[in-house]
Amino acid sequence: MSVLANRLRIAVVSALALLALLVTLSLLRVADGAAALVITLLLLLPLALPLPGLLRGNQRTSAWATLCVTPYLVYGLTETIANPATRPTAATILFASLLLFVLLVAQLRVARRDAAAGGRPS
Repeated sequence: MSVLANRLRIAVVSALALLALLVTLSLLRVADGAAALVITLLLLLPLALPLPGLLRGNQRTSAWATLCVTPYLVYGLTETIANPATRPTAATILFASLLLFVLLVAQLRVARRDAAAGGRPS
């Protein structure tokens, strides 16, 4: 694994953690009690599923993890447009999910480049 691929792996996991934190904070701020905790855990499930593979730097996991970002993109975009009360939080979630998506695609491109170069570190 090249140095760039390793840095991208760290950036992807950090962006995923940031998005999970933002979603958790926004949901717990709106609702309280046990129901809010259950809803938060269910909404974090798409982010938790690819985490083991992303930590290992698995290229297939990075490919399908791009699909796991979709609900957060949709939520962020919809709430930014439709709900002025949650606009700042929703916009932050939207930008964090876009960042995660871009980092996942960059990780895939670097992995493909490294594979084409014979796995030599760059």
